[in-house]
Amino acid sequence: MKSKAWYKKQLKRKPVQITRYVVQGFFLLFVLFVGLQFYQFYKHFETGGSTPFVERPAAVEGFLPISALVALKVWLKGGGFDMIHPAGLVLFTFFVTSGIIFRKSFCSWFCPVGTISEMTAWLGRKMLKRNFEIPTWLVWLLTPLKYLLLYFFISMIISMPVFQASAFLEDPYNKVSDVKMMLFFLNIGGFALKFILVLFVLSLFFRNFWCRFLCPYGAMIGLSSIFRVTKVYRNEDTCTNCEMCTKVCPQRIKVHTKKAVVSPNCNACMSCVEACPIKDTLNMTVVNKKVNKWFIPVGFIVLFFIVVGIAKITGHWETILTYEDWKELIPGARYIGH
Repeated sequence: MKSKAWYKKQLKRKPVQITRYVVQGFFLLFVLFVGLQFYQFYKHFETGGSTPFVERPAAVEGFLPISALVALKVWLKGGGFDMIHPAGLVLFTFFVTSGIIFRKSFCSWFCPVGTISEMTAWLGRKMLKRNFEIPTWLVWLLTPLKYLLLYFFISMIISMPVFQASAFLEDPYNKVSDVKMMLFFLNIGGFALKFILVLFVLSLFFRNFWCRFLCPYGAMIGLSSIFRVTKVYRNEDTCTNCEMCTKVCPQRIKVHTKKAVVSPNCNACMSCVEACPIKDTLNMTVVNKKVNKWFIPVGFIVLFFIVVGIAKITGHWETILTYEDWKELIPGARYIGH
């Protein structure tokens, strides 16, 4: 059991990381709360109203990236803003475009899957005394997988005619896609369950395996950083090559060998910057100008709440589907699309 003095020392040495863990924990709990609230919402209609009605949490739409990607296509093509799952479109658009300045801050600060992945890696270190490194040649083979998955989804949606994409948004399947997603996880089994178990075991041994090699959402956000507006800069003159920056990087980027970290895998977690023992050797830069280490996380979080606030004020957050719509759709949701 670590002492209070140890925690105070860590807070002083790594305030951004401690804050990041707190924010991650908060959002993980928030996601669990949203899931419980949505389940209660679902049960009201599934039981024919015998359980109390609970308002549907719009935040659940953050787990509908495919629907949001189709909605984004329709919106960009002049087909109007999707009001079936408006919160999903708001969140998806913000997280992807935020990568231009804030890199993959979503992955390191908000994403519940990323949080669970980091927790699993921590558990692996406790059980096995370490996380293992994947051979470089295998990293090169595995890295394209998430981009291939991303290409599959994007090419499928790009090739979809606008009228067909619009029809999809109005289809009953899309309207209850959040319910179907929940039912999938509540009744998970077969290949999906085996895949998750394998992924869990791999994540015990190899830190952030899912995030590094398989997540298409993270891959898309990471590609937004190709403009290189934001990057971690290493002062080669003062660097002692202690490799502390590389050791703490969740994405296993070899920071100590880079003049500037421009990899699309960088999630702007600031671990490397805080781990560096030499002042001003590692700095976050925006348009090649050094910024305070709090700039990226604070800017990302503040802008997130501003965007969500504007969406709520302007009526682009809550769905236009009514109680009567849900009453008709939800009882047969598991059969829609079969």
